[in-house]
Amino acid sequence: MQRSTTVSIDSPAIPRHVAIVMDGNGRWAKKRFMPRFFGHKAGVDSLVKTVLACADRGIEYLTVYAFSSENWKRPTEEVSSLMGLVLVAVSKYLAKLAGDGVRVRIVGDRAQVSDKLRQAWQHAEDSTRNNTRIQLSVAFNYGGRWDIVQACRQAMAAGVRPEDLDEATLNSYMALSYAPDPDLFIRTGGELRISNFLLWQAAYSELVFTDCLWPEFGEAELDAALAEYKRRDRRFGGVKELPPLEARQA
Repeated sequence: MQRSTTVSIDSPAIPRHVAIVMDGNGRWAKKRFMPRFFGHKAGVDSLVKTVLACADRGIEYLTVYAFSSENWKRPTEEVSSLMGLVLVAVSKYLAKLAGDGVRVRIVGDRAQVSDKLRQAWQHAEDSTRNNTRIQLSVAFNYGGRWDIVQACRQAMAAGVRPEDLDEATLNSYMALSYAPDPDLFIRTGGELRISNFLLWQAAYSELVFTDCLWPEFGEAELDAALAEYKRRDRRFGGVKELPPLEARQA
C-alpha cells in the first residue's frame, strides 16, 4: 500500500540519497542499565521506522552503516549477538519492508560472515529485487577504504589500463555504483566524524550531526535534518552566478 507524504518540505529540496551512521545504540542501553545488545535491538526498530519515513518523504535511496570493517575489534560476545540480530531482523521485518516497496541491498565484504548470514542476505535481496519505492542499502562489514581498494582491484582484474582509469570508471566498480552519491549524510550519537563510511561517495555530501542516540531517532529528527539540508547552499566547488545588477536593485 502506498503511504502518504507527511512532511511539508518542497520536493526539490528533498535529497535523493540519504546516508546515516547509526551511532549510540550501546550508550542508549547503558543509560537504561541494560546490556548493549538491547540497544542494537532497539536500533533495528528505529531503522525500520526511518526507512518508511524516508520513503514517505520521497527519498529514493537510504544507506545505513550497520557494521564497519573495524567493528570486529569489539568484544566477541557483542559481535556474535549482532550477527544473530541480523538473522532475527531479516526474519521479523523482511516481509513488511517488501510489502512497503523497499528494495534491500547489502554492501560490504561478505567473505568474513557465515554462510547462514550470506544466505539470509541473498534471500532479502532476491525477494525485494523488483521493489522501486526506496532502495535500502545496509553497509555491513564495510569500510570506505576497503571499498576504494576493492574497486581498484576489480578495475585491474577487468583489464582497465591506467590511462583509461578516470573517476567515472572507478565509480562503476564501487559498492554503491547503482546509486547517486549521498546528498545528505547524518550521524547520530554526538560524534563529529564520518568513521570510514562512504569516503568516495560522500565527497560533496551535506553533513548533519546530532546528539540524538540512534534508538531515539524518529520522524522529528529526520525532518530536522531535512530542514537543515534545505538551508544549505550546494555549489559543488563552483560559484553561483549573481543576477544582473539591475535585477538586484529593482
